[in-house]
Parts: sequence; structure tokens; C-alpha cells
Amino acid sequence: QVQLVESGGGLVQPGDSLRLSCAASGFNFRPYAMTWFRQVPGKDLEWVATSSGNKTYADSVKGRFTISRDDAKSTLFLEMNDLKPEDTAVYSCARGSRYHNDYRGQGTQVTVSS
Repeated sequence: QVQLVESGGGLVQPGDSLRLSCAASGFNFRPYAMTWFRQVPGKDLEWVATSSGNKTYADSVKGRFTISRDDAKSTLFLEMNDLKPEDTAVYSCARGSRYHNDYRGQGTQVTVSS
């Protein structure tokens, strides 16, 4: 069965960096677009970035976050630099694109606080 397991979250200070990972299993990873989302409790799910033939980013993270993937290891990454308190959320990865995705992981908590 399809599994997506995120890791790498934590508590950091403003300006710090984190690298999130999403380990995928149960399907052929290479052909699929993969997407990062984030969510704050009580708010809607927010799209962060997608890796398909190209890479696209939400305006709020453009220039600070980088999405990448290792198809040989079926792993998706999100490198997050210059983190801000408003980046605090649960980050999850999904199989598919921003508007067309079918599986999403449980997520990893990122907290940015001084």
C-alpha cells in the first residue's frame, strides 16, 4: 500500500534552517509529481511546493524553500531556510500535484519560535 512518512521537523529559532524528508513506499515514485503542504490547526491546508517536470512554490516561501527529490531512494525533500514564525505548521507530503493528489502523509511539526 502507498505510504508517505515525513520526518525532520522540530523546534527552531527565526532565521534557522530545517530539511524535511518524505519517504515514499508502495508505488513507483519516479513518474509522480510530489507536493508539500502545510497546515496550522483550525486553518485550511496550504500548498507549499510541487516537484513535477519543474518546481513551483507558493509566494510565501519562494526564495527561502527548495523542493527536491531522490527518485532512486523514493524520497522527497524540503529545504527550508530563513524560517519565520509564520512558517510554523504541520508539514505533509502528498502524491500528486497541488490540485490533483491522492495520498498524503501524517506530517511533521515545524515550530519556529524565539
